[in-house]
Amino acid sequence: MNWKHWSPDRLGVVLAVLAAFGFSFKAILIKLAYAVPMAVPVHPVTLLSLRMTLSLPAFLWVAWRAGRSAPPLSRRDWAALLALGLVGYYGASLFDFLGLQYISAGLERLILFTYPTLTILIGVVFLGKTLQRNELLALLFSYLGIGLAFAHDLEFSGETRAVLVGGLLVFASSLTYALYLSGSAPMIKRLGSARFTALVMIVATLAAQAHFFVAQPLEAYRLPARTYAYVAAIVAFSTVMPMFMQSASIARIGPARSVLIGTIGPVLTIFFGWWILGEPMSLAQMAGTGLVLAGVLLVSRRS
Repeated sequence: MNWKHWSPDRLGVVLAVLAAFGFSFKAILIKLAYAVPMAVPVHPVTLLSLRMTLSLPAFLWVAWRAGRSAPPLSRRDWAALLALGLVGYYGASLFDFLGLQYISAGLERLILFTYPTLTILIGVVFLGKTLQRNELLALLFSYLGIGLAFAHDLEFSGETRAVLVGGLLVFASSLTYALYLSGSAPMIKRLGSARFTALVMIVATLAAQAHFFVAQPLEAYRLPARTYAYVAAIVAFSTVMPMFMQSASIARIGPARSVLIGTIGPVLTIFFGWWILGEPMSLAQMAGTGLVLAGVLLVSRRS
């Protein structure tokens, strides 16, 4: 069937599903990269540096194309982009890569999905917004679900400290991403989503490279071909393509429906973690997943 003849609604739904698939596979690929046999496993900072650097050409092209007929950026714009790039993509990605050393891919994805409820809490605490009943239920569902997922990982890993450290790092990733979302709306309205995302990613890439050169020797790039294959897959299938697919999906079906479709992500990550990584599954994990997704759905329904 020729996709060019599809309706915008149908194409938008397909793009949202493919984006969710790509994003959900990121944790799997990172775990596979960590598991490549080496004398010293690849460091998260090195892996993040490679991911951002190899993604850079795509975002430079988008920034150039989107900015050709756009007005120049002011100093205030650059300051906002710098802050959001450091917090949103560099900070969130760094915490995520660090946390995945310690916890399962399934738990990581569930913790990351707390960002909608964290965005609500940021609005309540810092912007004076009122917490609605369905938002309170969303918070209860989400964090009860995370508790069940934690219990699952603790039971099967037997390493309490590692699970707690990894969980806190990934929660920090979710929190920094929520802060990014809370501050990005005015800039997206001013610059447009494509130009804004590309410029923020360029800032994040520069930060990741600076971190690498400060913390790691150049010899850290001497990695097995298999590691580079996983990095290439992370760049293509879990960074660049899903970001553009999600933007195209939002343009066709709106952000609310795109977010709702994206809730299949944790389920896909848990499935692939079981199938590819051999991560155990349990009723507690499934119940926790259901509660987290119920919380996200409540928040999305409000939107």
